[in-house]
Formats: sequence, C-alpha cells, structure tokens
Amino acid sequence: MVMEPRPPPKNFLTRLNSTVANSPVGKRFKLAERNSTFTTELRAGTATFLTMAYILAVNASILADSGGPCSVSDCVPLCSDTSVPLSNCTGSTNRVIQPDVSCKFDPVNPGYASCLEKVRKDLIVATVASSLIGCVIMGAFANLPLALAPGMGTNAYFAYTVVGFHGSGNIPYKSALAAVFIEGLIFLFISAVGFRAKLAKLVPKPVRISSSAGIGLFLAFIGLQNNQGLGLVGYNPTTLVSLGGCPSSSRFSVAPVVAAANGTVSLMPGGTASGDIFCLRDRMESPTLWLGIVGFVIIAYCLVKNIKGAMIYGIVFVTGVSWFRNTKVTAFPNTDAGNSAHEYFKKVVDIHLIEITAGALSFKTIGKGYFWEALVTFLYVDILDTTGTLYSMARFAGFTNQNGDFEGQYFAFMSDAMSIVVGSLLGTSPVTAFIESSTGIREGGRTGLTALTVAGYFFLAFFFTPLLASIPAWAVGPPLILVGVLMMRAVVEIEWDDMRQAIPAFVTLILMPLTYSIAYGLIGGIGTYIVLHIGDWATELLVKYEVIKRSGVAVNEAHEQAIDDGNIKAVALDHRV
Repeated sequence: MVMEPRPPPKNFLTRLNSTVANSPVGKRFKLAERNSTFTTELRAGTATFLTMAYILAVNASILADSGGPCSVSDCVPLCSDTSVPLSNCTGSTNRVIQPDVSCKFDPVNPGYASCLEKVRKDLIVATVASSLIGCVIMGAFANLPLALAPGMGTNAYFAYTVVGFHGSGNIPYKSALAAVFIEGLIFLFISAVGFRAKLAKLVPKPVRISSSAGIGLFLAFIGLQNNQGLGLVGYNPTTLVSLGGCPSSSRFSVAPVVAAANGTVSLMPGGTASGDIFCLRDRMESPTLWLGIVGFVIIAYCLVKNIKGAMIYGIVFVTGVSWFRNTKVTAFPNTDAGNSAHEYFKKVVDIHLIEITAGALSFKTIGKGYFWEALVTFLYVDILDTTGTLYSMARFAGFTNQNGDFEGQYFAFMSDAMSIVVGSLLGTSPVTAFIESSTGIREGGRTGLTALTVAGYFFLAFFFTPLLASIPAWAVGPPLILVGVLMMRAVVEIEWDDMRQAIPAFVTLILMPLTYSIAYGLIGGIGTYIVLHIGDWATELLVKYEVIKRSGVAVNEAHEQAIDDGNIKAVALDHRV
C-alpha cells in the first residue's frame, strides 16, 4: 500500500490567517475576496501609521502658531527690567508694564507662552481623537484601507491665513472653529444625500486619472523637503527651489520685509517668517540627509526584492539611529528645543486631557464676510481635496470600476465629513483622507482592517505620544518619495495623443506639487478641460435646438474614442440658410 505524502505543517501565521479569514470577522471584511490576509492588513496599517505619525507633532505645532484660544488676558505683567522679578520691581528706574497686544509676539510674554504650550498638548490629543474616530468609521463601515487625519494644507490655511500667527488674522481662533464646524455639517449633509458622489463624477476622466499621479508627485515633493522629509530640496530666491541638504547650522529662515526710506527693515504687515528653508552654504553636507538616503536605499532594495514590510524597515531603522543623543544625526540636538523634545521623549508614556481647545467654538463673527469666506474656502477645498484623494487611493488599490465608483464609497464620504465635525469640536482643522494611506496599500492593505489597525495605533498614541511624536522628518521622507514612484503608473492610462485629454491631465499633474495643493491641481485641470471643450458643448447645444445642423463624423481616432467615452462629440457643421 502506497502512502500519500503528508502536506507540510502550517506555521503559526498561516494558521492564524486561515482562522481569521474563515471567521465572521474575516468574512465581514472580505479578506479572502480581496486576496488579503490578517497579518498583511496589520503590516499595512503599521506602515501607514508610521508614515503619517509625524502629523501628531506637526499639526499641533502649526495650529498652535495660530495662538489657539490664548489671548492678551493670558499675558502677565512684567518689570521693565526683565531680569528683576515682578515682586521686586520697585524704585525710580523700574516700573510694572501691563500687557498689551504686543505680548503675543517676540519676545513672547511668559504667560502667553505657557498658554501656547497647553494648546499644543491639547492639539496633539485633538489630532489623535479626530483621526481615531475617522479611521474607525472608515474601517468598520466603508471597509477601505484608508486612514484619516487633519490635512496638511488646510491646517496651514487655518493657522496662517484665517486666524493668523498668534491671532493676527481677521478671524479669531474660536470663530474659525465655528466656520469649520458649520462647513463640516454642510459637508456631512451633501455626503449623506449622495450629492458629493455626483459632484465627484463631474470631474473629467483625464483629471481623475492624472490626479493619482499628481498626488504621487505631491508626496514625493513633501518627502524631498526639509520640514517633512529628507531636506534634499531647498528654497532659492531666484528659482524658488534648488538643491539643499545643508545642516541646520547653515539653514536660515526667510521672511517678507519692507525697507523704509531711512534704511531700516521691518517685517511686512501680515507676513510671517518661514522655517529654516534657505541653505546659505554646505549643500549636501547634512548628516541627517545621508541617513535618510540610507533609509531610502533600504526601502528601495526591499521593494526591488519584493520584501514585505519595506516601508516599516526603513522608517524604524532611521528612527532608531536618530534617537541616540550626542550624534550628528540625533533628533534631539543640544538646543533648548532639542532638550525639551528629549525630556518629552523620555516620558515614554504621557496621558494628557484636553483643557482649553475642546468646545471653544464662537459664533460671534458669523455675520462677517471674512467668516463666510473662510467657511466657503474650507468647503470647496474639502470637496475637491478629500474627494480627489479618496478616488485616487481607491484607484491605486484597484477598487474602482469603469464608472469610477468603488465599494464602500458612501461611508468613505461620510467618515471624513463626520471627522471634520468632531475635529472642530475638539479644536483642530478639517480632517481628510491621508495620502500616506498609499504606503499601507503598497504593503498589501485591501480592507478596513488596515484602517482599524491605524485606529488602534492612534489609540495607543493617547499613551505613547512622546515616542510617536519623536519620529524625525528624515525617517518619513524616503517612504513618501517611493510611494510617489508607485503612484506614477497611472499616467500610462492617459491618452497622450489626444491633446484634449493630455493638456488637462498634465495641468492637474503638475499643479498639485507646485502649488502644494491637491485642490488647486483639480481646479486647474477641470478649468482647462472646460476651456478646451466649451466650443464643442456650445455646438451641441446649437444642434440640439436646430440653430445649426450636423453633417459628417468624428475626424480622427482619438476623437472617436472620446465620443465612446462620452467626453466630447466632434462634428462637422453646416449653417442653416
């Protein structure tokens, strides 16, 4: 009797994946149907979170620049001689200075600075909470591998344009939150009634296709910069961008200034100083740049060899090396800011409750034009930006059908709209689907378990914020660049031989990184598409009402294909006599 060979025993992970796939959880999230596994989803969620963890510190830092609810009332009286304590401020040479509006600006009043520190910690928790809620809704109801967090474009608009640096803008922080809250409710309504999906379908096909590649370029551009990436690209006063990569000691801030007739120079009204973006010397000599390049090589090699977890390996390696102090690549230099960051890092576990930003909404300026200008801007940016990101990520994951629809899109639209409302109540700017979700998709994430894994990490972030807020920018830059490489494959679907398709696609693709806005890229692409097709649409209208009659057929193969797609109707015309 011949015995059949026994199959090799399954290892633990194989048994775990098989058990979960056949369980109610696996069937609910369609693991087998989407050709994924439980451990793949966990790995994808980990990669997504590590790539976007920088938002915890960055978003709080940007929004804290607005001053939050802090005001002149938080400033404390000081002695005219700052070296003398207020209690000893006596004598003919000393006097007590009562705070005024100038206390919010350099040199910042100690009381105002203390309030800002509370706001920053509040905003870290607000970022975590709003992101957590958004990811849970996205994962549990939409079953999509997309993570949500406060958007990097809208938070800067909120902080520096609407509220202004330390409240120097037209709208107070509390009123700006009210604008975001109302905008979120409107956004939620148009998502609930299905109008948002109809708006999204109005986006022309070449713009939809190219937006994915445009977002890829946008991601790569972010990854190449200093604030959220390697620092390889820097500012140039003549060409706007140039080769950077200089150490922090050789970087300088840039600010708009006005030169007076007497030769004095002052900051332009409403202007703010940028971060350290200008390399004056020592280009390509930054140690952190080269460490980031090592991380880039690690991830790239793993991608070439198809090694799972490529993004995670690169991020963890660069971050681990950067956490050692007294090195040239440390994330904690021997400066006041570095020492403060290291002290926070050493806490490892830190639980902070929101004190002053939660429920800080104020509707006192609802009758002002500036209020509605901000509200409308937030609304159209969210409609274009978040919707474009959702469709691009769904396309990148292979979820979209021929009509551009994808499974779970209704709850996907609802999730970010609900998160915007929640975020405004906690004190943060609008929440959006994060383009860093493409990192997890690249790792194989195909179900809502990826988003729920990210939500789990955000929950842990309530306790381990000091560690997660210490992931340096040069560890995040390499995966962003390589995800951009992966997203560029969408350009092969553009009909480059048909200029009516190619030009709007290119405008969309190029404007997203160069205007630092997904919304502006979509506006440019849609506007160009309309201009190039308005003649055909007018002609069809005239034909419809028999002002002119049609004769002939489409004149070339590209137009025939466009007719089949329903994009244009090319006709030869005879005028009626």
